[in-house]
Amino acid sequence: MPRVAVVGGGVSGLAAAYRLRALLGPDAELTVIEGTDRIGGKLRTVELAGLPYDVGAEAFLARRPEAIALIRELGLDAELTHPTPAGAKIRAGGESRPIPPGTVLGVPVSADAVRDVLSAEGYRRVAAEPELPPADLAGRDVAVGPLLRERFGSEVTERLVDPLLGGVYAGHSDSLGLRATMPALAARLDAGAGSLLSAAASLAPKASPTPVSAPTPAGPAAPTRAPVFGTLRQGLGTLPESLAEAAKADLRLGQPVRGLQRTATGWRLEIGSANEPEFLQADAVVLAVPAPAASKLLAEHAPAAAANLAKIELASMAVVAFALPLDCGLPEQSGVLIGSGERRADGTPFTAKGFTFSSRKWAHLAGDHLLVRGSAGRAGEANTLHRTDAELIAAVRADLAELTGVTAEPVDSLVVRWGGGLPQYGVGHLDLIADIERAVAGLPGIAVAGAVFQGVGVPGCLASADAAAGRIASQLAHSPD
Repeated sequence: MPRVAVVGGGVSGLAAAYRLRALLGPDAELTVIEGTDRIGGKLRTVELAGLPYDVGAEAFLARRPEAIALIRELGLDAELTHPTPAGAKIRAGGESRPIPPGTVLGVPVSADAVRDVLSAEGYRRVAAEPELPPADLAGRDVAVGPLLRERFGSEVTERLVDPLLGGVYAGHSDSLGLRATMPALAARLDAGAGSLLSAAASLAPKASPTPVSAPTPAGPAAPTRAPVFGTLRQGLGTLPESLAEAAKADLRLGQPVRGLQRTATGWRLEIGSANEPEFLQADAVVLAVPAPAASKLLAEHAPAAAANLAKIELASMAVVAFALPLDCGLPEQSGVLIGSGERRADGTPFTAKGFTFSSRKWAHLAGDHLLVRGSAGRAGEANTLHRTDAELIAAVRADLAELTGVTAEPVDSLVVRWGGGLPQYGVGHLDLIADIERAVAGLPGIAVAGAVFQGVGVPGCLASADAAAGRIASQLAHSPD
């Protein structure tokens, strides 16, 4: 009867527990220890104007297989849904324009693809990029922003790439590494693409769509592209709940893990308050916690891994959500991203980095009110979160009014803060992770999982959880005991 402790009750920890149950069988003792009073981590569904509403991650990348496969495995197929056809806009050069489709995370496939969001000089710089000497990385990792400015000038970075990467990582392109955030683009450059335009063009979806719709009684369905994103109708918060139920683990909430000691047969975890700690014995441990917490727990046993985990910076952000009257005049679009450096007409910087018009983007959220969420905060901008809830709501409402003209009083609103919510994939991140995993591999009965390893989104977290569970199950199967 193996005993495994999973530290962290977010989606990574719960997915690891679920997979361990399948690998170790019904008799295994699984314990999930979560320092807060709720499971789910950055997946959190609340009620807004009577509807289940996500105030953490609101969607997952459907083109990665992990999330879709798990949803089907858990029997949640009927809950799976994808965005409406509503398009999004970007605030660039003082105007809101449709996000150009001809880019790879904002990197253009051609100058004409991004003409509408650039000035004449910005367009000229992009068009001339293939005439520059070949973009040769020589095997190095580089920051995204400086590379793009060198090749395209500043407008592509400020008006396209920064807003898109900011939406994923809550970071700045000047500090995010190319190989971790745009690995396919880096691979094309390594293969000799020569220019960024040609590298991005080789990654763009083919012109012919992929049929994914079933025939209808009226005849064959029009072919459509496979959806990019997905979510669950009752909120992504139902995913960790389903994982917890299926894992059949002992959940211990509100009990932080304060220490980890090696024993003759495995590991001892010190949990609970410092004044009255409890101790839990385990044959193996999965650490599915943010990098700073994992660094602290591994400091004595794998100092190299701990030191590298401590190097990973975290970004803080806040979600400001509103329920607005149906007649408020909200545009028929899925949302708007805001370019870095953009300002309101009075010169005030925008507080929000983007908005999701959730009731336009997701058909299941159409109801008696229009639900909108604004995201605020990037790496290095913790001062944004120091404002009171009332101040954040007022600032984000002013941003929405500037972008859309909507000034209607919300019928419901809330603010959710995510302090240290998103790890930053800096220059050399992939090498850093490889070093961490090599160091942890030297510790029997220890595995790590979470958003720092295989992607910040849900699919990446699930992939890291599967890998951690597989490592522990394999070690236990070959244990002399």
